[in-house]
Amino acid sequence: MKIVIGCDNLAVDLKNRIIEEFTAKGHEFVDMGVNSPEPMDYPDVAEKVARALAAGGYDRGMLLCGTGIGMQICANKVPGVYAAVCHDIYSTERSILSNNCNMMCMGALVIGPATAIALTDRWLSLHFDENGRSAGKVKKMRAIH
Repeated sequence: MKIVIGCDNLAVDLKNRIIEEFTAKGHEFVDMGVNSPEPMDYPDVAEKVARALAAGGYDRGMLLCGTGIGMQICANKVPGVYAAVCHDIYSTERSILSNNCNMMCMGALVIGPATAIALTDRWLSLHFDENGRSAGKVKKMRAIH
């Protein structure tokens, strides 16, 4: 899977850990920053990553910050991006299985690296069923502008 990823200064270590872990499992990452602990405005990275995902060429996207919330809000403003904060296994699974999201957001100050790795592993393993019981709801959701 080809994944575009970005973070703010609070999540640099977690982003690098995820890239290392899942590159070893055969996934390809395009890192859109940041790579410095210097304070920065996360909306800048969120918009860049979300626009790259929406433009095509990537299977999924990931955004990491302190809580994941700000990144999710920013990403969901870009047409074609469907972002969810994923901090537990059930919500992570439902983000794909019920909602067909294409952007995972996590908070490095909310969950630890082991949990983030486990959730990412599960998220990357799932695929939305275009003919399943949630397909009609997803179609309606995506029609909202």
